[in-house]
Amino acid sequence: METEGTVEGQGSVEGQDYGETQGYGDNDPFQWDTREDCQVRQILDRVADKWSLLVIALLERRRLRFTELRREIDGISQRMLTVTLRQLERDGLVRRTVHPVVPPRVDYELTPLGGTLHHTIRALVTWTEEHQYEVAAARSAYDARVAAEESATGTQA
Repeated sequence: METEGTVEGQGSVEGQDYGETQGYGDNDPFQWDTREDCQVRQILDRVADKWSLLVIALLERRRLRFTELRREIDGISQRMLTVTLRQLERDGLVRRTVHPVVPPRVDYELTPLGGTLHHTIRALVTWTEEHQYEVAAARSAYDARVAAEESATGTQA
């Protein structure tokens, strides 16, 4: 039995069957382990993080120093950039090179593994660019609906 918004069996959502008939086979996205300690979820959390996406996209073009990355990423704090770079380095996506000069120089670049994310990130950016107006319209419709409901009931969501 299906309930709206639930996922059951071979990946069905709201009456849609996303199992074998949709060509997912063993890679059914609705079969991922969603527990916090799942490796797939941890990796997705890392590479889908907004700061990680920006760092990976910038490093795809060329090797950059910390200060160059910070200057290019609007709104990121020094601490958040440091944490993001360390996590990406730990995951094998970014290589940190310290040059023995005075003052010290540190460069960051994508590893070959990190470079494999380029097409995936590019596809996500392309989708966002192609659908930005639809998303904006959906947001406006939602905001108007919520405002009307709050006005009718005298409450705030």
